[in-house]
Amino acid sequence: MTPPRPLYRLDRNDFGILLNILKEKGYLTVGPTRRDGAILYGALESVDDLPIGWTDEQEAGTYRLKCRDDDALFGYNVGPHSWKKYLFPSKTKLWSATKKGSGFEIDRETDTPPKYAFIGVRACELHAIQIQDKVFMGGTYQDPVHAGRRRDCLIIAVNCAQAANTCFCTSMQTGPKVDNGYDIVLTEIIDKARHYFVIEAGSDRGAAIVKKLPVSPVQQTDMDAAAACVENAEKQMGRKVDMTDIKDILTRNYDNKRWAELEKKCLACGNCTMACPTCFCSNVEDITDLGAEHAERWRSWGSCFTMDFSYIHGGSVRPSIGSRYRQWLMHKLATWLDQFGTSGCVGCGRCITWCPVGIDLTEEVKAICDNEEGDPSG
Repeated sequence: MTPPRPLYRLDRNDFGILLNILKEKGYLTVGPTRRDGAILYGALESVDDLPIGWTDEQEAGTYRLKCRDDDALFGYNVGPHSWKKYLFPSKTKLWSATKKGSGFEIDRETDTPPKYAFIGVRACELHAIQIQDKVFMGGTYQDPVHAGRRRDCLIIAVNCAQAANTCFCTSMQTGPKVDNGYDIVLTEIIDKARHYFVIEAGSDRGAAIVKKLPVSPVQQTDMDAAAACVENAEKQMGRKVDMTDIKDILTRNYDNKRWAELEKKCLACGNCTMACPTCFCSNVEDITDLGAEHAERWRSWGSCFTMDFSYIHGGSVRPSIGSRYRQWLMHKLATWLDQFGTSGCVGCGRCITWCPVGIDLTEEVKAICDNEEGDPSG
């Protein structure tokens, strides 16, 4: 068993030093920024780019920014962006080819992926990154785009000190405390006297960075304060879902009337799949110029909510909206387990917040569990 690494205290006024160290090491620092009425991930040039003093209020189909009564750097909940926008880009050129004589020659791609440092990764998001690692890199064949971007990625995580009304990570055992897979983890503490971070390295790479910071030894009061922050987030958890036997329950309720009820509400817009940090459906399109001298193949995000996604010769496999919602929910909570050995949901609540009609995954699961129409005995 690996012994725990030491904890330190980093003053808030020294946080900018961390960003400078990362830049000196060649990292592109990305993290939360406030723009367009939301907390969105983007490039960080300085501490001032962080959403200082801002939080958000979330409910089903509702998201609003709100001023805090302090200057917290990470006092918000997760926004519409997830880190997959960097590791699994929404649009990627897979290859290109140019006509040479009677054939085509594949053009060499010379672009190298950025060396990312992700700032402010939450526990549920870190689990989502690890889930996509299994999808893209866990099998016989690795996706070169994801693998190339993930290879040098540095994770600076933040323990949650609050939860949104749409959060249910405790039900999924993915938060709010960061448990593994990080290089550095921070807990932001603000009291009447001080504003600081309890900081811990989770890798040798992270330890080398912490060593360069003006940290001081942590006290028991600091450790207690950090633990209290996480406990506060647990108490504020706005949703919960019972995952006991959920795979078997959903499987035997394939024809439950709830799917037809969902069809009356769901717009099949795909917002939930776009905001979800683990969804990985994609489309592949080949394009060529008018002279047929140059061809390219592009991959872009797709959604199982679209009619065309399951189209084969003769029509769509899932023609109704209810069947497409069923496919999404059952894949997340049931068949994902068969494919990857884990649930495809991390309890971040984005699908609830960013659904324009406020469909709540936790409510739908409860409705099916409470009104089973299959044979519980199998």
